[in-house]
Amino acid sequence: MRVRSYMDSDKKQVIDLILNIQNCEAKINLTLDEQPDLSEIESYYMGRGGNFWIAEENGEVIGTIGLMVLENKVGVLKKFFVRSDYRGKRIGLMLFDALMEYGRSKGLDLLILDTPSVAHKSHLFYEKAGFVRTTKESLPVAYEYPDRDSLLYMLNM
Repeated sequence: MRVRSYMDSDKKQVIDLILNIQNCEAKINLTLDEQPDLSEIESYYMGRGGNFWIAEENGEVIGTIGLMVLENKVGVLKKFFVRSDYRGKRIGLMLFDALMEYGRSKGLDLLILDTPSVAHKSHLFYEKAGFVRTTKESLPVAYEYPDRDSLLYMLNM
């Protein structure tokens, strides 16, 4: 198992993994059209100063995480998913560590994220990592997200 930066050849596996987790597991019913960043990962993430990583084993994508960079040294953690049969095996932590190391190297001060309200295990991960729940009105930058029932978190880096 390894974590590496996204390549365009990963696109189909990344989209399939994310849509499956969002819609079959979490039942939040987001379409690909509602998430234009998934179709254009290189321009949405790398092209704007961030990055996108995958965890893979035997050529299969088993996890993802993305970092978008906004103004004022603020980053957004996006698309953090681990395939169900790999959860609990520290894959998420490896992906998160790659994002944090990169974000610090870019001088980011704050990391924000939105997560579905039904993703209780994710909330525990974020809170254990030091994230604090917040409101859209308290965010220091404008930030739009597709899920209509999300919780927002912030982490000082």
